[in-house]
Amino acid sequence: MDGRRSDTRERIRSVAMELFSERGYEKTSLREIAERLGVTKAALYYHFRTKEDIVASLSEDLRGGIDEIVRWAESATPGRERAEEIVRRYGELLHSLGKDMIRFWHENQPAFRDLGFGTSLRYQFRVLADLMAEPSREPITVFHARQALLAISWSLSMMGDLELSDDESNAASVAIAMDILARMPSR
Repeated sequence: MDGRRSDTRERIRSVAMELFSERGYEKTSLREIAERLGVTKAALYYHFRTKEDIVASLSEDLRGGIDEIVRWAESATPGRERAEEIVRRYGELLHSLGKDMIRFWHENQPAFRDLGFGTSLRYQFRVLADLMAEPSREPITVFHARQALLAISWSLSMMGDLELSDDESNAASVAIAMDILARMPSR
C-alpha cells in the first residue's frame, strides 16, 4: 500500500510541476491538477491539502540533496578537489531532479520567496559556494564558486529549448562550471 501511495504522490508532484511550468504557480489550481490526473479533488487532498504542500515537497528534494552535499563537503579536505566534487555532486543532484523542476524553481521565484523556501535555498547555495572557496574564502574566490554553481543551475533552466538530452545538458553545464573553477584564484 505504501508503494502505491508513494507512486500517487510522485504522479501528483510530476503533474503539478508540469502545470506550474506551463501556466505558472499562481495560475494553476488544485482542481486543474486533479483534472489532469483524472482524479477527484478529494483524492488529491488525501495526499496534498494545498499547492503549497506540493511545492514544499518539491523543495524538500532539492534542500535535502544540498544538505547531503554539505555534510560530505564538511568532512572532506578543503581545496580544489573538494570544490570540483561539490560541482559534480551539485550537477548530479539537479540532473536527478530534472529540467522541469529546475525550470519551475527559476520561473516561480516569487512563489518560492512568498512560501519561505527561497531564503533557505539561497542560504544553502551560499554555504556550498563558501565550502568550495575554502580555505581562503576571499570574495573573488567565493564569486567564482557561486558562478560555477550558477552555471549548472541556469544551464538546466534556460537551455530547455535546445535539442540536447538531459545527459548532454548536464555534462556541458558541469564542464562549464569546471572551467569557471579553473579560473578561480589560487587558494
